[in-house]
This record gives sequence, C-alpha cells and structure tokens, in this order.
Amino acid sequence: MPSYTVTVATGSQWFAGTDDYIYLSLVGSTGCSEKHLLDKAFYNDFERGAVDSYDVTVDEELGDIQLIRIEKRKYWIHDDWYLKYITLKTPHGDYIEFPCYRWITGDGEIILRDGRAKLARDDQIHILKQHRRKELETRQKQYRWMEWNPGFPLSIDARCHKDLPRDIQFDSEKGVDFVLNYSKAMENLFINRFMHMFQSSWSDFADFEKIFVKISNTISERVMKHWQEDLMFGYQFLNGCNPVLIRRCSELPEKLPVTTEMVECSLERQLSLEQEVQQGNIFIVDYELLDGIDANKTDPCTHQFLAAPICLLYKNLANKIVPIAIQLNQTPGEENPIFLPSDAKYDWLLAKIWVRSSDFHVHQTITHLLRTHLISEVFGIAMYRQLPAVHPIFKLLVAHVRFTIAINTKAREQLICEYGLFDKANATGGGGHVQMVQKAMKDVTYASLCFPAAIKARGMESTEDIPYYFYRDDGLLVWDAIQTFTSEVVSIYYESDQVVEEDQELQDFVKDVYMYGMRGKKASGFPKSIKTREKLSEYLTVVIFTASAQHAAVNFGQYDWCSWIPNAPPTMRAPPPTAKGVVNIEQIVDTLPDRGRSCWHLGAVWALSQFQENELFLGMYPEEHFIEKPVKEAMARFRKNLEAIVSVIAERNKNKKLPYYYLSPDRIPNSVAI
Repeated sequence: MPSYTVTVATGSQWFAGTDDYIYLSLVGSTGCSEKHLLDKAFYNDFERGAVDSYDVTVDEELGDIQLIRIEKRKYWIHDDWYLKYITLKTPHGDYIEFPCYRWITGDGEIILRDGRAKLARDDQIHILKQHRRKELETRQKQYRWMEWNPGFPLSIDARCHKDLPRDIQFDSEKGVDFVLNYSKAMENLFINRFMHMFQSSWSDFADFEKIFVKISNTISERVMKHWQEDLMFGYQFLNGCNPVLIRRCSELPEKLPVTTEMVECSLERQLSLEQEVQQGNIFIVDYELLDGIDANKTDPCTHQFLAAPICLLYKNLANKIVPIAIQLNQTPGEENPIFLPSDAKYDWLLAKIWVRSSDFHVHQTITHLLRTHLISEVFGIAMYRQLPAVHPIFKLLVAHVRFTIAINTKAREQLICEYGLFDKANATGGGGHVQMVQKAMKDVTYASLCFPAAIKARGMESTEDIPYYFYRDDGLLVWDAIQTFTSEVVSIYYESDQVVEEDQELQDFVKDVYMYGMRGKKASGFPKSIKTREKLSEYLTVVIFTASAQHAAVNFGQYDWCSWIPNAPPTMRAPPPTAKGVVNIEQIVDTLPDRGRSCWHLGAVWALSQFQENELFLGMYPEEHFIEKPVKEAMARFRKNLEAIVSVIAERNKNKKLPYYYLSPDRIPNSVAI
C-alpha cells in the first residue's frame, strides 16, 4: 500500500502549539484518502516550534496530490494551533510543499494547496477552481468593510482587536496595548511623577530637561541644544519626521503679502524677493489644512489653540534652508502680522514654535495616520478579500500588511477614538483630528503615493539645487530597489500585458481599493483596473513602499525630533500673538504644554518610535509563501540591492552630526505594525 511521509511544522510564536487531535486527509487526482490521526505514542505532538514527521499509509493510489485537508478536534479545551507548513514525501520520493502560515481555531479545518503560485487561468481542474472560489467567499465574510468616520477610507469591520480574524491578530495583544505601552514608556523615562500634573506650567525652557532623557550624541540631544536656531528649524523640513510638506515656491501667494523690504536682511544674493522666487531659491510650507479645525475642548480647565501658519523659507549661499517669514494664520491683516528673523528674539521664536506645533499636528494625523496607516489597511483588506493564498500577488504582499489591520484596530479602540489617548495631550484631539482627515482626503491621490512623482510635484527633485535632502535621496534608492523587485516578480507570472488585464482576481483587488479605500472618487487618480505589466509593477511598488519605507521615514524619528517639547508642542495653551513686541519668555512657557501633557506626549513619541519585538525588516521573508526558484532568486537579488543601499547610507552618514538613517533598509520594517 502506498505510504507518504508527512512533515508538519508548528509556529514558534507564543501559544502556537496545540494538544488537540489533528487529522489529515490527502486529496489526489484519482482518489481521496481516509482521515488519519497524526499522533505518536508517548510523544507530545505539535509543540510550539516543533517539526514533526508521520508516516501515512493509504489503501490505493491517489495520483497527483492536489489538496491536503487538516482537521482539528478538541482534546480537552479548545486550543488554537498555528500551522506553518506541511511537506509531503510521496511514494515516488518527490517532495511537495504546502505553505500555510495560519491559525486553526476551535473545531476547525483548513484545506491547503501546494505552494506553487497560480493565477486563476492556470487552474483547469474543477476541485482547484472550487477551492479557490470557496476561499474567497469565506474571506469576504470575515473581512468586511466599515466606515469608521464619514469621509475616511473604509476600514475593517471590527470594534476591537479580539473581533478580528485570528490570522491577522497580534501574537500577543498585550504587546500593542497603547495604554500599557505609554505608561511603561513614562516609567522607563522616569517621568511618571509628572504625568498627572495637568495645568501646571514649567518654569522655563531649562525646566523641560526634567523630563528629557539625555542620551549623548543623539539627534534628540542635538535638537535640545540647537532647536532655537534657524538652521535647525529649516533642516527639519528636509530631514525631520515630516519631510513631505516643503515645496519650491513658484509664485508668492496673495494671502502672504511679504515684500523684499521685509526680508532683505535674510536674502544673500542682492536680488529682490521676486527674483529669488524666479531663481528657485524660495520654498514654502502652508498649513492651510488646519484652518477652521476645532481645537481640543475635552478638558474644561485648559483652553487649547491651533493656528494655520504659512512659512516662507530661503536657500542661502551655503545651500541650507532657513525661515525668512512666518504668518500664523491664513487671512492677512493687522492682527495677523508677518513675523521675521529681524523681529525681537521672542517674537520670532514663538512664531517658529507655532509652526513646529502645526507641523506636529499635520505629521501625526495626515502624514503618519492617514497616508501610511489607513492607506496600508485599505490595501490589506482588499488583498484578503480578493486574492486567494495561491495567487502570486497575495504571496508577494502578505508580508507587507502583517499586523497593519491589527494596529489600526487597536488605535481606533484606544488611541484616536472619543476620549482616547489622543485627546489627552493633543490640541487636535476631541474631534479635530477627524476633521483633518476628512479635509485631507482630497489630497490623497495615487500620484502622491508614487514617491518620485510626489517629490517632483513639490519641485524638490534636483539634487544639485537642494543637496541636503536625504529623505529624497534615500527614498529614491529604496523605491527603485522595490520597483526592480516587483517588476521581476510580475514578469515571472505574467508573460504579457494581456495576462494582467485578464486576471479577474487582480482586477477585483484593484477595484476594491478604488471603490472602498478611495470611496470611488475619480479625482483620487487611483486606477479602477490595471492593464499592463509596467503599471502593475508600479502599483505593487506603491503598496510596498507606503507600508515599509514611507512609514519608517515618518514614524521612527518621532522620539528624535519630538521629545524636546518646545520643538514639537502637541498643544498650545494661548492663542497665536496678534501683535509684535509683546512676547516674553514667561508667555512662551505658559503657552507651551503643561507638565502632564508634556509627559503623555513624551510617552507617546517614545512608544511609537520603538521597533516591534521580532521585527521583520525590508527584504526579510521568513514565511516561505513562494516556493519557486525564480522568485527566490529575485528575492535574493532584492536583498543584495538593499544591502548596497545600507552601505551607501552608512558611508554618507559617517562623521555627520545629524545622520539620516530612517530610510536605511536595515531599519525599515516590512509593514505598518506600530
């Protein structure tokens, strides 16, 4: 009688093993086997991290093995099991791999296909077509779209983390409990003694050092020492944690009536302001999005305020970017003066602090939350709903949506919900952050997620004109490496543009993103369908780059740039000044966050800047969803390209007082998971 050797690998994460009964059936081209209990006498099967082998003898020839059915039945209490993969050795000595990487819960069963990636057109056998269809039908019931707030990209239909399908939950929910993590961060930073001191002002700038953790030779320490300088202020628009707003100014806006006379002491080329604009030396950052946003009113004891500044910047003769004019609100007028470097020291400093605070709000809610977290969740939900596990695009993308839906669900549960942690310290809490996302959705376009196009749209592409824009330089290197990799994978499975166009599952995935993520808005520029291999490669690059590199660039620098509170105030407790010559140091300190809010802010930026335990970085694919040699070779080339980029960045950063490392591939996690 034919005999098969079945090798079963159990996951190594917490609680992956099981004591339940595990049964296996083989489905072949000429017959099906009986159900076999996988069990060894006097042996604890399916322990966490174990690889167990079993001999399975069948009554008759089964032909080519097409499916494996695994059933789990209760032994004592229900015991979830994480199955990594099964390898089958046939009676003829061939090995067939069946990747799984999924949880089997309750009295559950799972049916696996072998690991070769297949498009729907490759499946001619009825049983395989049926398996493919049933898998998607089941997933579409599990992964449902929901509107969390009007105007937002749709998200997963789950009220809390435990409502999610088990396969996309965190291994340990405790590890991503925001309340726990923030409290732990404040404990680690020795600041918990201040965390309940709301309404209590600091006495001066030096007083902020009581909660500042001095780590020698770090960016955060350098920020603390130099935050008041114009060079440090300007540098952050290029390489801080929100390097996506600065744009070349092609024409001075009417709402900012700045003249050459006002700024001539800042201009170094003996040209008028208009001439400097024409030569491409003037840049602008406009926080118009914040105009009309409601400030946080959740604490009746503390008034909180927002501004919507416009900041004009200048490229000096040393090619450094410095501020030359700041207007704190959008409508010009006597009570909205234009602040200048030539003004009194504290007038100019407070104007810059208002810009930094506004930048913090746009960074947290738009650059970070909307444009990486929420957009990546859309890609993830659409992938699970429309692409079966055997599809090559599912196999490519699954590592890049790992834990994204889970972290966003946890954020909606604890962080950005009504009365959530976001309300505690942020002036945009209490609903302002929701208004911001609703307003910003009109600017979320497909082109704005294509990194090279986004850089070009802001007029920031010239390395000669703007030599110190490391976010751009490193981002382009990583984008190109990802695009090369996706092009190779696409060419392996799609021999022509026609195959792309005829792949209905792929088209349904793209359509789901457009209809539910972008709410069917034509102006978003998101494609409703993809017709060429080149466009498919670009689309996949957008998905992977957004989840990995873009998120890393705007997330992991938060402690570096935002831990010195005056450099990134999460709230302001007095309105913007309406006249010059009246600001003093006491006023500034009373405007900055109180002790309690400072501590909550510090705990947040610390917790958000930490990598996950067992983090998987770009190019790491420990789950072997792909088994074919050509793809594995493409992955190896991808890793080699990324290693070369790591070396280039490390060499550039040598001896730099302010190194830029957020886009070094060895520091870019594969997915949005924090």
